[in-house]
Amino acid sequence: MSDKNRKVLLVEDDAGMQKQIRWSLDEYEVVIAGSREEALTQMRRHEPAVALLDLGLPPDPDGATEGLASLGQILALRPETKVIVITGNQDRANAIRAIGQGAFDFYAKPFDEQTLKWVIDRAFRVHDLERENRLLASRNRTEPLRGLVTADPGMLKICHNIEKLAPSDVTVLLLGESGTGKEILARALHELSPRAKERFVAINCAAIPDNLLESELFGYEKGAFTGAVKQTLGKLEYANHGTVFLDEIGDLPLPLQAKLLRFLQERVIERLGGRGEFPVDVRVVAATHQDLQELIRSGRFREDLFYRLSEVDIRIPPLRERQGDRILLAHALLERFAQDRSRNLRGFSPDALAAIDAHAWPGNVREMENTLKRAAIMTDGPQVGIEDLGLHAAAPGEPLNLRQIRDIAEKQAVINALAHSNGNVSVAAEKLGVSRPTLYDLMHRFGLK
Repeated sequence: MSDKNRKVLLVEDDAGMQKQIRWSLDEYEVVIAGSREEALTQMRRHEPAVALLDLGLPPDPDGATEGLASLGQILALRPETKVIVITGNQDRANAIRAIGQGAFDFYAKPFDEQTLKWVIDRAFRVHDLERENRLLASRNRTEPLRGLVTADPGMLKICHNIEKLAPSDVTVLLLGESGTGKEILARALHELSPRAKERFVAINCAAIPDNLLESELFGYEKGAFTGAVKQTLGKLEYANHGTVFLDEIGDLPLPLQAKLLRFLQERVIERLGGRGEFPVDVRVVAATHQDLQELIRSGRFREDLFYRLSEVDIRIPPLRERQGDRILLAHALLERFAQDRSRNLRGFSPDALAAIDAHAWPGNVREMENTLKRAAIMTDGPQVGIEDLGLHAAAPGEPLNLRQIRDIAEKQAVINALAHSNGNVSVAAEKLGVSRPTLYDLMHRFGLK
């Protein structure tokens, strides 16, 4: 895009300043607004990448209330716009306040053409980089692991293992609580495999009545039972050359377990009411939230079937055990739901983030999806607050500041050393590897006697 096609919104009520800035920025298309209402109208009409906003707008030309209110509404309407606020030379406090409310940068009068151009050029570069990142992120959503958002080392290792297992035909058993993403990983195994162009067929063994599950899996011949008016393929046969995902395999009835075991051993099926067997080539992925070893001990699951299904087993950790994933996932889900509903939401308030991080999420990702979908609908402001989430306020957690973390660790080490030395400062100092004066200084700093 040429500079002339780039748009800059100038929100300024002074006619002389409007002409001066428009003349200085002749390489850009400058759109003028003299009030908050005009600015919002021009934002909707032109959707500029950069906006220049004078904080001293009427009816408060000597203050910043109208300018700050305009800033909030501009960012709520179009969060990706880079807003550069214009302030008086002695009004640094309001400039910093505007930065805290989401402004990209500030420019202090008196007017200097080169400085202003440099600030605007930088804003356009950042806007272009962010747009490119959004495009890359949207492309990545079409990749096999598009439904998985994680930075947790354990989950990243699982993703790496999925990539290694996908090209093979090994039977994989996915173990984890409900809502942890077992079907997403199953689909990834299929979409990264040579079978990707064939069918992926999912069947929930817990959702189908026992008397219908066998016909669902293996199909039936015409006349096999009352109502069987034509030959019908089962899911295993329907997925021939593709992948079958058997979700909640722990709920499979014992009689069907024996029949599934024979299929896994021989790779042949026989339809209900049929008289012959024929081969079916499918990759089988199974999943359950139950403890299969406990089911085996209680006689409710066949041990030989377990070993057939778990040629490789992958245990998926619950959300509460994934380091940093709660906040990361919350941001990703909110962005998705806001886009689906065409809402301009700018993240979470600090207390909402703290509540998200502190909540145990017993329903895992599925619970978080439902919570944030509701919040994206119910919130009135540009940010999601704790009341929109319906979560309890978090108790004060561990600090993120490195100095605070070090102080906490040092204090605990001093306490432990004094305890192990029965209060003898010389012995405690030796254990800590410091001198006695240093230990006395630490004790004084931490209020220890």
